Amino acid sequence: MGVLDRLILSDEAWARMALHIIGDERTRGSSDRDNRMFVEAVLWIVRTGAPWRDLPEVFGSWNSAFRRFSRWSAKRVWHRVFAAMADDPDFEYLILDSTIVRAHQHAAGGKKGAQDQALGRSRGGLSTKIHLAVRGLGCPARIILTAGQRGDAPQAAALLAEDRPAVVLADTAYDADHFRAAIANAGAIAVIPNNPSRTKKHPLDRQIYKERHLIECCFSKLKQFRRVATRYEKTARNFLAIVTIAATILWLR
Repeated sequence: MGVLDRLILSDEAWARMALHIIGDERTRGSSDRDNRMFVEAVLWIVRTGAPWRDLPEVFGSWNSAFRRFSRWSAKRVWHRVFAAMADDPDFEYLILDSTIVRAHQHAAGGKKGAQDQALGRSRGGLSTKIHLAVRGLGCPARIILTAGQRGDAPQAAALLAEDRPAVVLADTAYDADHFRAAIANAGAIAVIPNNPSRTKKHPLDRQIYKERHLIECCFSKLKQFRRVATRYEKTARNFLAIVTIAATILWLR
């Protein structure tokens, strides 16, 4: 089976993405050249976890593909596509959680140091934490990266952002008064188990809480993309782009 037999994007999926990609057939110059094949090249890297140097020749120069991927990351093209695909205002649940991914030793050495590149060090080695907000359909709505040892609650308000769900679900790590207040201000109900140390206990709807499995399923799907499951990118910007690309594909499926 050849490389081109395993392309990810259907014609329908590409038609949806292409509206938000730099350049099109009306654009003069090289910005529109082989956009679809370039995006497929990036998806091949994200899916397989292979080094950029191992990009099959059918996709063109690996170095050109990498530099173009990095430029699009800097211009937030991938984030713009994701936002367009994830435009689902009619949702009831917002579910929050995080997962830790191990970073390859090649991910070290980025400018400004490990902390600025969302890398943490522990006895287990380098790691990055992916903080995720998932909507009721089980697809990602918002992504934040931190070093692996950082806590969950400090990222909670940013994950909620301007969303106005009916219910916000999260585990005990998010049981903080400031976040419960933010949920109430958003007009939502907090479905969060009480921290054992809490004196005043809040009610918990255990039936609704069962829906939290959707975010675990989402993490499982994201980590099927091998370059998400293990971090190879030196910069947080490029790794966030990798995770964002994988999240976009989940919306297209």
